[in-house]
Amino acid sequence: MRDRARKRAWGVVVPALMVFGALLGPGAAGAEPALKEVVFAPHRAVYDLSLESAQSGSGVVGVNGRIVYELSGNACEGYAQSMRFVSQTLNQDGDTQTTDLRTSSWEEVPARRLRFSTSTFQNEIAAEQTQGVAKRAQASGPVTVALVRPEKREVKLSGDIYFPIQHSMAIVQAARAGRTILAADLFDGSETGDKVYSTSTAIGRQLKPGAGPVVSLAKGTADLDRVPSWPISVSYFPATQGPGDTVPLYEMSYRFHENGVTASLRINHGDFAIKGELKELTYFEPSPCKNPTP
Repeated sequence: MRDRARKRAWGVVVPALMVFGALLGPGAAGAEPALKEVVFAPHRAVYDLSLESAQSGSGVVGVNGRIVYELSGNACEGYAQSMRFVSQTLNQDGDTQTTDLRTSSWEEVPARRLRFSTSTFQNEIAAEQTQGVAKRAQASGPVTVALVRPEKREVKLSGDIYFPIQHSMAIVQAARAGRTILAADLFDGSETGDKVYSTSTAIGRQLKPGAGPVVSLAKGTADLDRVPSWPISVSYFPATQGPGDTVPLYEMSYRFHENGVTASLRINHGDFAIKGELKELTYFEPSPCKNPTP
């Protein structure tokens, strides 16, 4: 559900719902053979949102909403993601703000191209729109972004950069290898479409079947506890201020299953935190590769 407007604005984020003890460098995760070993299951996941905690100075007294996330495609033809994130936030003055975030993307595997589109509405009024294509010659390294919205322009992004699906696959690879930390620069096209975020992902021990938080009560999740999973916590920082230099913009914690399904979502903004409970999970029929590699 990688999941994505990176701002405090009343709990709206684009999760990498899609976002990973040795340090794994960004370039290593971009290697083509490693990425192809990770297979995500096409699915739709529905999460109900609520306020988990809030400090007295946050101004937030209530949150409710819903996330609907869909993943489709395969490693041969690329993965497509879409998300609708609607939240209503009640402040201490009794005012309610409704935020409606809609995102869609397609990412090539390995990560040489990323098409992205994001629209944000505040109280049903369009507030922000971003659309463009990010490209590079290899599956790692610098990126060139051709933006269509909010304005037509080209942006050059330097360094070893992850795309969202690539980042999620790197988490699985690191978790399988028993690593506990993954540091990576992430680009997902959110906000103005030209920002890179430094991320630090903490990976816990694999949860044995039945040992993690109960999700089997949600519709369609009867077999989910049998899929290998790990507790994950991803901290997001401005690219100019990496881990250790400042507090994160926000943190996302979740139970990440090997097939790409996320459960037990928590979004921590520092002075308040939102939880997302998986309520419904629907698997789609996987689409076969039209021209599989011999």
